[in-house]
Amino acid sequence: MSGIKIALCMAPDRDTADDIGTHLVEEGIAACVNLIPGVTSIYRWEGATEESTEVLVLIKLAADQVAAAQAWIAAQHPYDVPEFIVLDVESGLTAYLEWVRRREIRV
Repeated sequence: MSGIKIALCMAPDRDTADDIGTHLVEEGIAACVNLIPGVTSIYRWEGATEESTEVLVLIKLAADQVAAAQAWIAAQHPYDVPEFIVLDVESGLTAYLEWVRRREIRV
C-alpha cells in the first residue's frame, strides 16, 4: 500500500467546491484537489428520484489526513448527508506519491 488515498466529495456548485478544495490544501490536509464540474448525479432522496448537476471534488491526501478531511467536510458541507468516499491508491509514480505524502504544511 502507498499510504495515499483519494477521497470523492460532491458539491452543489463551483463556489462550494472551491471552498472545500482551498481549505483542504491551505490547511495542509490535502496535497491536491481537482474540481470536475458538470457531473450529473441521479439518486434517491427522501423517497424520490432526483437529478442534479454537481461538481466532483477529487481529493488526494495521505492516509493520516483522512480523518481531518472527513471531519471538516461533515461540519462545513451544505448537504445534510455529504458524500465522502475514500479509495486506496495501490501504486503510482513514486515521485508523485512522495509529493502527496510531503504536502506543504501551512506555517
